[in-house]
Amino acid sequence: MTLQRINTNDRMSAAVSFANLVFLAGQVPDDRSEDVAGQTRQVLAKIDNLLAAAGSDRSKLLSAQIWLKDIEADFAAMNAVWSEWLPAGCAPVRATVEARLASADVLVEIMVIAASA
Repeated sequence: MTLQRINTNDRMSAAVSFANLVFLAGQVPDDRSEDVAGQTRQVLAKIDNLLAAAGSDRSKLLSAQIWLKDIEADFAAMNAVWSEWLPAGCAPVRATVEARLASADVLVEIMVIAASA
C-alpha cells in the first residue's frame, strides 16, 4: 500500500491517502471577508480539489467535522451550502460544533475523511 501526502510542508499535509482512505486536514477559507455561506463554499471547493488530487470525490465522504465560530448565528447558512454541495444519498457521519478558530475572521473550518476506491 502506498502512502501519499498532498500539499505537504514542515508542519502538516493538506491531505494524506493510505489504504483506500483519504484524510484531509481542516480546511479554512482564503477570502475571509465573506460571510459564512461564502466561506463555506470556498472551503468545500478546496475539499473538492484535495479529494480529486487523492483520487476521491464528495460522493465518497465517510466523516466530516465542522467547526463554526458562532453556531447560533451561522449553522443554518452553513448547512444550506453543505446541503447544496453534498450529493443525494451520500451523507457522511458528521459533527458540527462551535469553536474559537485560528483567526478571528475564520467563520468555518471543515475536515473530512473519504474513501478513495
